[in-house]
Amino acid sequence: MSEGDHTVRVADDVGSFSPQQWDALAGGGNPFVSHAFLSALEDSGSVGGHSGWIPAPMVMEGPDGKLVAALPAYFKDHSQGEFVFDHSWADAWHRAGGRYYPKLQISVPFTPATGPRVLSRQEALAAPLLAAAEELCNVHGLSSAHATFIEPEQVHLFENAGWLIRNDIQFHWENRGYASFDEFLGALSSRKRKDIRKERAAAQEGLEIRALTGKEILPEHWDAFWHFYQDTGMRKWGTPYLTREAFALLDDRMAERILLVLAFLDGKPVAGALNFIGADALYGRYWGALIDKRFLHFELCYYQAIDAAIALGLKRVEAGAQGGHKLARGYEPVRTYSAHYIAHESFREAVAEFLEREKAGVSQDQLYLGTRTPFRKE
Repeated sequence: MSEGDHTVRVADDVGSFSPQQWDALAGGGNPFVSHAFLSALEDSGSVGGHSGWIPAPMVMEGPDGKLVAALPAYFKDHSQGEFVFDHSWADAWHRAGGRYYPKLQISVPFTPATGPRVLSRQEALAAPLLAAAEELCNVHGLSSAHATFIEPEQVHLFENAGWLIRNDIQFHWENRGYASFDEFLGALSSRKRKDIRKERAAAQEGLEIRALTGKEILPEHWDAFWHFYQDTGMRKWGTPYLTREAFALLDDRMAERILLVLAFLDGKPVAGALNFIGADALYGRYWGALIDKRFLHFELCYYQAIDAAIALGLKRVEAGAQGGHKLARGYEPVRTYSAHYIAHESFREAVAEFLEREKAGVSQDQLYLGTRTPFRKE
């Protein structure tokens, strides 16, 4: 596809580019759009093959062949691992005699974390790149294209292109310049402050908790976490999304951007939570446990993440999708965004009507949840 002096093409995978090429566009702020993360998913077999996630990064090259913009994209033949649910859209389209799959997914697989979806230093290139994505759908019979968990600063790029914008809510912790966890607790109501202290004490009793990063993370730690992850994956999704090799490659390629929190009982790891470190945020991703201990999930996934964010001077913690129980732990309701191109005009109109109704409900939910935070009321 030609866009003026630029050419847009679908590449085989992110790994076909050098880390320097890709990361020059992705920047260094978000770990999930980095060459290291995306290529680790490819090389480990977590995407590609029979996963239903076929790498299809759309890249724009200048007249000199230099990479100037990209979309981290995948051909999908299902809607698993996306966390922005469109199953009802697929069902409606199938009932009408249409074929919803395959579709184009512009996102990071299995990762409900906000981030850039148009990778470029030149914002003006977004319009022709998104137009090329639309053309790809139209020419190859794809029902739709979906960009999910778009960072708020990029939403207007998709709005300007005429894509439909969808809203949802996540719970993020915001660092208001806290010097310590106790200072954060000081911002909460007395009752909530006492509740959290009791939860942390109960979770930590009899355990040793370590936060590891970089070379501190040893192969035996990954072996243990793999067992935790498998247990959670089997219960939540039926089949874990990531392969064991994925964790080995992530350790090899970006260990300094990983924070692995492990709980030890009698010197053996029994639970853990995996986080990724961004330029201004800590991203909680996976957790699992071999023991059933009250409040341990909250301690490893939420409170340890707050501790780490304060120590690292990060602005926020994104603790993943869903989970209203995060609200009582100091995580606040935040709007998230996705953008959708629907190729069929009538189907697009129906989806647009649905999104308008849904948006009103999301706004009401956010307002209500905002009144239920544990912070002291002025």
